[in-house]
Amino acid sequence: MPLKATERSSLVGRVIDQLRGQIESGEWPVGTKIPAEPVLVQSLGVGRNTVREAIRALVHSGMLEPLQGDGTYVRAGDDLGAAVLRRLRRAGQLEALEVRSSLERDAARLAAARRTDADIEALRAALARRDAAWREGDDEQLISADLHFHRVAVAAAHNGMLADLYDYLTEGLRAVLETIVHSPLGEEVRYQRGSHAALVEAIEAGDQEVAQRCVEDYLLSAVESVRLLSDADQ
Repeated sequence: MPLKATERSSLVGRVIDQLRGQIESGEWPVGTKIPAEPVLVQSLGVGRNTVREAIRALVHSGMLEPLQGDGTYVRAGDDLGAAVLRRLRRAGQLEALEVRSSLERDAARLAAARRTDADIEALRAALARRDAAWREGDDEQLISADLHFHRVAVAAAHNGMLADLYDYLTEGLRAVLETIVHSPLGEEVRYQRGSHAALVEAIEAGDQEVAQRCVEDYLLSAVESVRLLSDADQ
């Protein structure tokens, strides 16, 4: 969706609407960096201060986040996602894990009942990507691959509202993953390969009880890890 030169009336509001439109349409996906300020100034046909005010408003809403010396990144795909992300930032990690647990347990059961051959193929590819990141010792790639794996697992439930809710939570859960992956805990605690592979097998087999149990296993481990690390910091 190309950007258009903006009329001079209500400039900031109009620019905000255009930038929000780029995000909500998926033209600027969550996690990507938006164009640099000079590019936006030229594309929109407005002044630098107008662009700055519009970006500042979207940063305040939670849709955008500036990283010093790097640029401004998309953090939420719409206003609801931004609101959820703001709430997650105020929540403790254990609260976030409890919410994640509720969604993933339901998703696992539904996925085991509804999965297609394409879902299984996508899950196996996501698991392989996660394994590769671990073997390479790339923690940042492992975190991204883990988030992707769980998105794919939730998508296999074929419930659009559940998938949307989980997407709103996902980037907010990145901090929990970073805490665990970057910790001095043991390899199996940080990686949880066994329970993730077992989840794929259970979904493929259509076993709803085992699929739910796999989710409970790796999330219980995550809760225990967060508590252990929190106690160690005190």
